Amino acid sequence: MNVLSCGAGMQSTALALMAAENVKRGIVYPLVPVYDAIIFCDLMCEPSWVYEQVDFIASVCEQYGIPFYILEANLMEDQAYRIQHGKYVKMPLWTMSDGKKGKLRRACTMDFKILAIQRFVRHELLGYKRHQRLKPEDIGAHEMHIGFSNEERSRIFDSRHPMFVNKFPLADMGLERKDNYKYVLEEWGMPMKASSCYVCPFHRNYFFAHLQENHPSDYAAVCDFDRVLAEKPPDGCVKSDLFISYSCKRICDLTADDCDDAETFPYAGKQIWNGF
Repeated sequence: MNVLSCGAGMQSTALALMAAENVKRGIVYPLVPVYDAIIFCDLMCEPSWVYEQVDFIASVCEQYGIPFYILEANLMEDQAYRIQHGKYVKMPLWTMSDGKKGKLRRACTMDFKILAIQRFVRHELLGYKRHQRLKPEDIGAHEMHIGFSNEERSRIFDSRHPMFVNKFPLADMGLERKDNYKYVLEEWGMPMKASSCYVCPFHRNYFFAHLQENHPSDYAAVCDFDRVLAEKPPDGCVKSDLFISYSCKRICDLTADDCDDAETFPYAGKQIWNGF
């Protein structure tokens, strides 16, 4: 099987649409297969625009006969429970202890997305029962396509699952984020923003200011989760103070100067915010 791990941001959306274009026009993009499954993991804490992008991908997939699946898990609920009960969290939250800044280990992507997709393919699409031994013909036989673009080559990794081989078509084609934005907009008419959880610690502060102004319910959810971090039990696994913002401030305390850090890329003579 050829499977696309779809975050519904610029890169994975471009791959999904390239696959659809291969159905529509023949093989235009030889490194992009017509996927047997495109899978989006909804962690129930994506910015509002991501769900619009998911609906767009789903409609294109339906039009061109490409199976599209949504897997659900509540990341914030899970992590809030762990924090409130003194357990180790799986998000790469920023830490501050005795004036020293640090970061927790990142495990959320692996646990809530990669492993979830692998389990879904193994059990739901290939029909394996729990603990069933892998058939020899399935070892290394299936491709997992991931939308890292050329400037993200440092993120490329081999699959640890014996069933899958990871593929990164955008990087192999030398395409960057701005190229994916241009493709999706000019060929399909959809302006894109990055996809990531709105409590992701990798966001620039501008992201939170944008939410406050344009998506107040999303912003309120971020602030609620930030309060959970502030009220963590003192006898938990993590002794440091925990923050979503890389400035190690509470989201509601960020100033205009803190939020003057938007990441952009050039398109048609303008600077486009990447959504992150």
